[in-house]
Amino acid sequence: MTNPIYDAYAILQKVYGGGAFLKQAISDTPIEEAERARTVKICYGVLENDLYLDTCIRAFAPKNPKLPVRILLKIALYMLLFLKKQRYMVTDNTVALAKKLGKGGAAGFLNAFLRNFDEQKVALPKERIAQLSVRYSYPEFAVRRIDKTYPERTEEILKPVSPRTFVRFCSNETAKRYTGGANAAHTPFENLYAFSSFRRDAGYDLGEYTFQSVGSVAICQAVEACERLLDACAAPGGKSVLLAEKCGEVTSFELHPHRAQLIKEYAARMHADNIKVVCRDSSVFDAQYAEAFDAVLADVPCSGFGVVNDNPDIKFFRKEEDLQEIEQMQLSILKTCSDYVKKGGALYYSTCSIFEEENDGVVAKFLRECGDFTAEKTESPLAHQPAKYGIQFLPNLSMGAGFYIAKLRKNG
Repeated sequence: MTNPIYDAYAILQKVYGGGAFLKQAISDTPIEEAERARTVKICYGVLENDLYLDTCIRAFAPKNPKLPVRILLKIALYMLLFLKKQRYMVTDNTVALAKKLGKGGAAGFLNAFLRNFDEQKVALPKERIAQLSVRYSYPEFAVRRIDKTYPERTEEILKPVSPRTFVRFCSNETAKRYTGGANAAHTPFENLYAFSSFRRDAGYDLGEYTFQSVGSVAICQAVEACERLLDACAAPGGKSVLLAEKCGEVTSFELHPHRAQLIKEYAARMHADNIKVVCRDSSVFDAQYAEAFDAVLADVPCSGFGVVNDNPDIKFFRKEEDLQEIEQMQLSILKTCSDYVKKGGALYYSTCSIFEEENDGVVAKFLRECGDFTAEKTESPLAHQPAKYGIQFLPNLSMGAGFYIAKLRKNG
């Protein structure tokens, strides 16, 4: 057996040192199968608590350790503070791994740090926003934005939600086979269940079920059935496949060829043969699609701060200076897609963000610049908060999901 924290270190080195996304780093790293669940839990936990762990390190280290040692410390501190592992075991494994990695010179420092560490002596910032930032490991700009829009709910939104796996089954009969135990919890949507743990089996490859977030399903539920629908930013294909069940024909746009291939594979696995995949940029107008669709779903790229429970590296990678460019891209896609909607048709705008600037803010700009659309009321069985133009799903209300959707009708 290898050192029990080696695999977690190998994965996090790719994230911190190589800029890899966590899910990709896990996929690309050979993991000891017997320890997979624990390794994945450590990796997610370290990134979920990154700023707090940095604060702990600064409180007991005379100077900032180099990256390999800092990663080792973050793993060790997470195991001590959040997994409640015994100090001697954590210390011994950390020091042993440092030596194995050729960092034996840091062994004494690591040993002394972990034996002397006392969480009670870690001081949080006094200022409220800075304190919330450290406590919940959100960048300060994100805390400010959340606090501005949801001042009564800021801390509730920032608190991590226990991870769950959402599985959508193709039929009631299939769902019954998998949901007999206490492990499965109902959602407001037919055949969508939340599992505390779920092991993929042959049913996945047969198209009996798929993994799809409750927010993604909520977006699809808000889209009305129609004959011709465009899913403008479609990869990896979950929304296209679900919408294909109630729409006559779905066209799926995707900019990158390898991601377009993912949609094709997803559709084939789920036996959705009424989906046409087109590799193209949704922000660039194509005259052949002018007023060609009864409805268009623009589920645009966004900051992703509504889905940090599933993707904690978003808090680590996303910078404030990225947001203006993101909002400009969102507006560009929405305006281009509006030209693909027939008169009297519907344009749906959605994100996996909880930032007002990306949601109602973008819709407001669009309505000012494109006067032939009107916002219409939309509802959802999933708990949400009403927004000016659409509805906002929040992690603390909506089973961990932070999404937004607005329905815009093109004047006839």
